[in-house]
Amino acid sequence: MKDTVSAILALLVLAAAGLGPAAAADDSKVKAATKRVERGAAKIGQGKVGEGIEETAKGIGDTLVEGGKFTGEKLKESGKAAEPEVKSAWQNVRDGAYSVGRSVKSFFTTLFSSK
Repeated sequence: MKDTVSAILALLVLAAAGLGPAAAADDSKVKAATKRVERGAAKIGQGKVGEGIEETAKGIGDTLVEGGKFTGEKLKESGKAAEPEVKSAWQNVRDGAYSVGRSVKSFFTTLFSSK
């Protein structure tokens, strides 16, 4: 039983620690939550199973919450970073459409003015 609990907690610690690298800008809250998971796992290893499970579960929850918040911030930042490229692409499409319109107008003007 103790080996099973230890194995499960080890997997949870690894899973929670895997969320840390996703948080590159301000990952201090994610790292703190991950440390909480590690402290809980250590308590279980010391025989304080109930206390350790509680702290580990709270740490995993905190890690998921903080990781989600950070991911949302990073997505917002990446959207803003891509904005100038989108505007540039739109300007290119608009300029191309304008150019095609002028060519079509010129074609028909030439076609009908020859007669």
